[in-house]
Amino acid sequence: MEFQKSPDGGWGWVIVVVSFFTQFLSYGSPLAVGVLYVEWLDAFGEGKGKTAWVGSLASGVGLLASPVCSLFVSSFGARPVTIFSGFLVAGGLMLSSLAPNIYFLFFSYGIVVGLGCGLLYTATVTITCQYFDSRRGLALGLISTGSSVGLFIYAALQRMLIEFYGLDGCLLIVGALALNILACGSLMRPLQTSDCPFPEKTAPENVPDRYSMYNEKEKNQEETMNFQDKGYGSEDKCLPNGDWGRETSLPKSPTVAPHTKEPEPYKKKVVEQTNFCKQLAKRKWQLYRNYCRETASLFKNKVFSALFIAILLFDIGGFPPSLLMEDVARSYHVREEDFTMPLISIFGIMTAVGKLLLGILADFKWINTLYLYVATLIITGLALCAIPFAKSYVTLAILSGILGFLTGNWSIFPYVTTKTVGIDRLAHAYGILMFFAGLGNSLGPPIVGWFYDWTQTYDIAFYFSGFCVLLGGFVLLLAILPCWDMCNKRLLKPAAPTTFFYKVASTV
Repeated sequence: MEFQKSPDGGWGWVIVVVSFFTQFLSYGSPLAVGVLYVEWLDAFGEGKGKTAWVGSLASGVGLLASPVCSLFVSSFGARPVTIFSGFLVAGGLMLSSLAPNIYFLFFSYGIVVGLGCGLLYTATVTITCQYFDSRRGLALGLISTGSSVGLFIYAALQRMLIEFYGLDGCLLIVGALALNILACGSLMRPLQTSDCPFPEKTAPENVPDRYSMYNEKEKNQEETMNFQDKGYGSEDKCLPNGDWGRETSLPKSPTVAPHTKEPEPYKKKVVEQTNFCKQLAKRKWQLYRNYCRETASLFKNKVFSALFIAILLFDIGGFPPSLLMEDVARSYHVREEDFTMPLISIFGIMTAVGKLLLGILADFKWINTLYLYVATLIITGLALCAIPFAKSYVTLAILSGILGFLTGNWSIFPYVTTKTVGIDRLAHAYGILMFFAGLGNSLGPPIVGWFYDWTQTYDIAFYFSGFCVLLGGFVLLLAILPCWDMCNKRLLKPAAPTTFFYKVASTV
């Protein structure tokens, strides 16, 4: 199926709106899980590291399964995947209200909800990139603010629902709200040419027709044979007794001949089935080989290799504040009376602002999006290292706002990936990068929680987080510096100047 040229508007703005609400409804609760995290600590009495696995799995599993999610979106389209994922998210949230222990939440909230969110994120990003080209940065920034606005609203909403209906009632109501994703998915009309010819039937569709043709032939031959058998039987009864042995030998030859030819259609059918299976296996193997070959070619790109290291380290260090900031304030003995606004809400609203502004900046031609992304990584690492020095609500709120704004670089990450590998390989490359991002999301909060369980303070944990993000930023910076390309060009062409001067000297 051939896609039209990106319209950069029209129905694309409807796609932006429904993608915004899809991310709002799906990521609102998982990103605001810090409110639920404190309640789960009190309800189940487990350690901070083990309890943090619930929220980290919810954000990490979907990203870990990004290659599979990309395959589903490419195979079935964004609309069916969105509708199916809406059931996953809503069902997982409602099932979590029945959790008897923390291990049940690992499955219901961490895996089921996380997988649904991963499918929804891949579907919304892919269909938005198809509808927009020159305004892609703005469109991605708008849809990615849905999750941030969801974080801001769901942080206060879940706290209010817990006060009125308890933890179980809160999860049931939030799960019911997630069913609205089905309505959003129904509006995701695929972008395709209206005048493209219908695809021809593939081999799997043609083979059953051939089989039915052979079955009809075989059936007709069997009916003819039966008729002949009956006819010869009646003639045999009318033969005289004296010529019985001689006459019966004559009708046997035509009855034997069809039986000797009977296996031929069956053999053809078996050969056809065998050839079809061989072609199908060969085609599948070719697809796997092409996938592996394309993956290897992606990693030969030094910028892409540095990008996957950067996103892995960024999510290990940069994701824990959105989950643990409320508990950080409680561990620093910040009084609840000083909380004019939840820290997670500040983090969420500033993430929305960051996604929108960074997405707009990415559309300016004079701004290099790779350098912009590196700048956000380095500043994020420095802000994480400053968290141990923040002992009051005001300083924690300021750092939450800074970290939230810089976490908005998620809106330009698909833009960076597209510029690095091209739009044709976006789904493949983005799925691989999101796998490493999910690995970082899954490991980050438990590592920070284990640091607290060992040291009874968050100081060393956030020094470690800041170091990880800074390391990823500098690795990517070294990969994109133009001096490396100049060095490579000089190494590739060392003999050209000497040969030229030698020829000139010989002609003088």
